[in-house]
Amino acid sequence: MGDEYVDGKCKIMSACSSAKLFLFMVPLLVVSGFVFVNIGPKNPTSFLTSLSTNQISPPLPSYPSLPPAAPSPSPPTSSLSTKAESIQGNYNRTIQLNPINIASTSSNVSSTASLKLMKKRVISNLKKIEFELQKARVAIKAASINDPLDDPDYVPLGPMYWNAKAFHRSYLEMEKQFKIFVYKEGEPPLFHDGPCKSIYSMEGNFIYEMETDTRFRTNNPEKAHAFYLPLSVVKMVRYVYERDSHDFSPIRKTVRDYIDLVGDKYPYWNRSIGADHFILSCHDWASFSHPHLGQNSIRALCNANTSERFKPRKDVSIPEINLLTGSLKGLVGGPSPSSRPILAFFAGGVHGPVRPVLLQHWENKDSDIRVHKYLPKGTSYSDTMRNSKFCICPSGYEVASPRIVEALYSGCVPVLINSGYVPPFSDVLNWPSFSVIVSVEDIPNLKTILTSISPRQYLRMYRRVLKVRRHFEVNSPAKRFDVFHMILHSIWVRRLNVRIREV
Repeated sequence: MGDEYVDGKCKIMSACSSAKLFLFMVPLLVVSGFVFVNIGPKNPTSFLTSLSTNQISPPLPSYPSLPPAAPSPSPPTSSLSTKAESIQGNYNRTIQLNPINIASTSSNVSSTASLKLMKKRVISNLKKIEFELQKARVAIKAASINDPLDDPDYVPLGPMYWNAKAFHRSYLEMEKQFKIFVYKEGEPPLFHDGPCKSIYSMEGNFIYEMETDTRFRTNNPEKAHAFYLPLSVVKMVRYVYERDSHDFSPIRKTVRDYIDLVGDKYPYWNRSIGADHFILSCHDWASFSHPHLGQNSIRALCNANTSERFKPRKDVSIPEINLLTGSLKGLVGGPSPSSRPILAFFAGGVHGPVRPVLLQHWENKDSDIRVHKYLPKGTSYSDTMRNSKFCICPSGYEVASPRIVEALYSGCVPVLINSGYVPPFSDVLNWPSFSVIVSVEDIPNLKTILTSISPRQYLRMYRRVLKVRRHFEVNSPAKRFDVFHMILHSIWVRRLNVRIREV
């Protein structure tokens, strides 16, 4: 990875200002708990109870089932002993709530009086937290049959949402009570730091907002609903990974040591075997560095690929946003549909399994479908995107592409071509209502598919793009319903899908 991807930093971000490398070693974790995970019914569809009363649009294309997970490394005998089954759910089409039960009990381990008091206090607070979350679940479920709520900033309405009223109530419940504890351990650049001016800008921007946020962050872990592990995989690639070695073990060891550190210092990781903890990263290279991180924890990832063990019920798909300047200046906006003479456009490198097929069929072969490996001299990428009705967004080495957000910013209807990709915020957003989803096999029929969309339907999709792009905009400071808050809401919903109980 070149330095151009990681050097940019937020101007006012103190967490992104240090260049000091912090490497540490921690002892093996010694745990005093025994945890069971009760998954519930075996039928995947019974994990979730839909809040939609009517199907708004045709169902999303089916995605391949996850392959059997590779065996996770067994923890040492002195570490946490668990019984945890894999969680597999169908593709989420709305906010759906039927929480997994995680039961926690104490083992026969002697401890000091102060440790016992701390555990009792943790248990008491856990009951209170779960009671608050249950009230939120009830309110969200009731929202589907109630009148829409007033909101001074924005009221979600329209077919862009699977269930607008449930989403709005869930968002308000999140604003009212969601609290996150950010672990203070670790030092920049590997922790509490991240790129803010690159294709992986979401890592740095999210860390910055969490470090400076006072509304959702709590300094009291006993009041937290979720726990954030503030690591940056991009920074680890730069400082820990040996370039071109294809050996990710140093990254995995760094993450594993960090989890062991906070697990040894605090009771919260072991209490839920990581189910109420989350990481955020564009890559999932560190996800399975710890036995329970990939299996139980919430992973907010750009590379939301179901064929690579991404679980839509548990994990969060986040957008890949390329912020070369660290701001949206000059990126958002475009002409009206009548001033967009180009039917469809793509320009980009040839990598991954999809793009070679696209270029084989369409490169420089049709004036309406403008597909280029390299743009003609004097042609502006952003201007061509703004002059196009549809912007083709094929996957590359990974399923995510920054072109999806670039298209939304430009008012261009995105055309998603990939396999196994879960688009961002799919539990809330009805992507087929404002994008075109094309299978790899249908690439030869791309022009037929796009020209079959009537002018009236295209106008509807265009207007919906303009409405939903607020959910993908990066603001500093963050604004309600923007990308930072949408990521938080996705994490909030995943936390609602888990119930931690004492036995």
